[in-house]
Amino acid sequence: MPELPEVETVRRGLAPAMEGARIARADVNRPDLRWPFPPRMADRLAGQRVLRLRRRSKYILADLESDETLLIHLGMSGRMLISGDPLGQFLHDHPAPEKHDHVVLHMANGARITFNDPRRFGAMDLIQTAVAEQHPLLAKLGPEPLGNAFHEAYLKGALSGRRAPIKAALLDQRIVAGLGNIYVCEALYRARISPKRHAGRISPARIGALVPVIRDVIAEAIEAGGSSLRDFRQTDGELGYFQHRFDVYDREGQPCRRPDCPAVVRRIVQSGRSTFYCCSCQR
Repeated sequence: MPELPEVETVRRGLAPAMEGARIARADVNRPDLRWPFPPRMADRLAGQRVLRLRRRSKYILADLESDETLLIHLGMSGRMLISGDPLGQFLHDHPAPEKHDHVVLHMANGARITFNDPRRFGAMDLIQTAVAEQHPLLAKLGPEPLGNAFHEAYLKGALSGRRAPIKAALLDQRIVAGLGNIYVCEALYRARISPKRHAGRISPARIGALVPVIRDVIAEAIEAGGSSLRDFRQTDGELGYFQHRFDVYDREGQPCRRPDCPAVVRRIVQSGRSTFYCCSCQR
């Protein structure tokens, strides 16, 4: 599933073609994805100007002139693809419709935004902008890792007394929003913290040092356009490149990248998900 850097990459790619532009027509080609679409979604989108595109955790939010917000979740395989951009930033002509093009936004400026999702685990909803943060998918989210509310004192307090492994705690969206399996593995490696350690038993100093590491990993991944492993593509169809910088993720059996470490990367399963780490460097 796309994590924060991939979703932020998509948001940034959509912004030039959508922000300030009007949706001339919306084609909704099925009644649902993971959940049913809201009533009259195509009619409610048609004619609306997109005032702002923002991101919360792994969700893209398009604030509309109608005081409604279009919430978009990419799910496991969802892609937002742009074609025909009149600003000249995208070289793709409008492609022929594909089987899994479930929602298509025809922008008045000539751009076309296509939501393609073969597995249909994505979602869209329309909500009142004024109360968008109260939506069930957003209401209990923790702070953004790149935001001011995510700092050493906060993380120390959030993890205090927790018996869950630090890997599971950082994946808990109520503690910090947007982190997923890839970037938690990478951050714990850089911080030399074992993913198996109980979150509440890690020293305050090490927890404090973890905060800037998480920020750095996320910022670097965004700069690289995210990570493309299976389905993820940027809005112009290109791949992300952060997967070429992985220190541990998906490197089972390969040497630890630290020159003074003789160990190899190991893989274990935690809560049904693969964890990659160095048992020598990470304690």
